[in-house]
Amino acid sequence: MSFINYSSREINCKIVYYGPGLCGKTTNLQFIYQKTSPEAKGKMISLATETERTLFFDFLPLSLGEIRGFKTRFHLYTVPGQVFYDASRKLILKGVDGVVFVADSQMERMEANFESLENLRVNLAEQGYNLDKLPYVLQYNKRDLPNVVPVDELRQYLNTTNVPDFEAVATTGEGVFDTLKAVAKLVLT
Repeated sequence: MSFINYSSREINCKIVYYGPGLCGKTTNLQFIYQKTSPEAKGKMISLATETERTLFFDFLPLSLGEIRGFKTRFHLYTVPGQVFYDASRKLILKGVDGVVFVADSQMERMEANFESLENLRVNLAEQGYNLDKLPYVLQYNKRDLPNVVPVDELRQYLNTTNVPDFEAVATTGEGVFDTLKAVAKLVLT
């Protein structure tokens, strides 16, 4: 649920990037951070474990304007991709307002995508959330690689509820801001 800070006149929204290990969640956040003007963003914080890192930062998008005199501030988080860090995933999902599921488009990562999506549903349900009732978008990342699954197949297996979805190459930024804008719009709506 969005947090409204009346003293600073801000609406704070939490967006979590979720997906299997090495699918591009961190790359998405790093690209957004690099391309956001310094006065519109907070610090990027990285919590590192032995094998994973979890990144988060907040930023204040200036282009969305105000809602009844309140500015909107988005706090973006990634979750660790490895199943070993499931407790961390659950903790990061607390208070979530919107989710971006980042799928790895490579053929050999389809099972990992499906398992991660099911894990997202389970972890949200444990906290009383239903993914189908949350602002949620899908991103098919790594579309520049040679062994990718066709988008129609990805939709068939991963986007069974027909949420907005986007093709992306997070390393170059292709589709990164389209994905973020779509989930932000859903959260604010």
